[in-house]
Amino acid sequence: MIFMLAGTSDARSLALNLQQAGYPVTATVVTESAAASLADAGLPHLIGRLTADEMAAIMTEQGYQLVVDASHPFAEEASKNAMAAAKQAQIPYIRYERVHEHYAHPLITVVKDYEEAAQLAAQKRGVIMLTTGSKTLATFTKVLHGLDNTRVIARMLPRLDNMEKCEALGVAQRDIVAIQGPFTKELNEALFRQYGVTLMITKESGKVGSVDEKLEAALACNIETILIARPNIQYGQQYSTFEDVLQAVQKTL
Repeated sequence: MIFMLAGTSDARSLALNLQQAGYPVTATVVTESAAASLADAGLPHLIGRLTADEMAAIMTEQGYQLVVDASHPFAEEASKNAMAAAKQAQIPYIRYERVHEHYAHPLITVVKDYEEAAQLAAQKRGVIMLTTGSKTLATFTKVLHGLDNTRVIARMLPRLDNMEKCEALGVAQRDIVAIQGPFTKELNEALFRQYGVTLMITKESGKVGSVDEKLEAALACNIETILIARPNIQYGQQYSTFEDVLQAVQKTL
């Protein structure tokens, strides 16, 4: 039995591959929409954020033999909890990590984290489009809110809790783009032009995360980009293809 951290489209595909290979998989996700996607695919799942202790208890009580962590590259806390839980439950841990992409262009500046991105954006100012999600919105608003010659456009999933967070942080309705991707290069360009964006902030989430389409659109519009590098986590057993994960699972189980 495999305990799997999912929640992304490629994680769902990997879970299906493992299931089709004959391995019972239970996928854990945070949102109802992600759960619905798993349900449509016939994948057993759990919903809600779990602490390391909660994960370990489930693993031990239900007899899981392996953890496959296919969470988002920026889900740092989830991965650390999964590693701690696997150690506590004394079962192996395998990480599926999207291939790292490397971008080099005069208009692209790579930074190490959200805080550095916010400070650099405060220096550049202008019309800034955030495509980093709602979780770290406060990191940017506390630095950028009220600056002269600065407008922050927050692009995020159209969820009630996201809208409530925007309201609490003082993000005006006119500065919210509530929409669900993936987005084409053309749609990204249209949004950049519609809002007169001069700076885009995004994360290096890999091709599956549609980073290429964002960057290509920004470059086509001659817009500067601040690209946040992935967290530096030592996962141990780490693979970037489904085939390698499947082989590792076969060896482990």
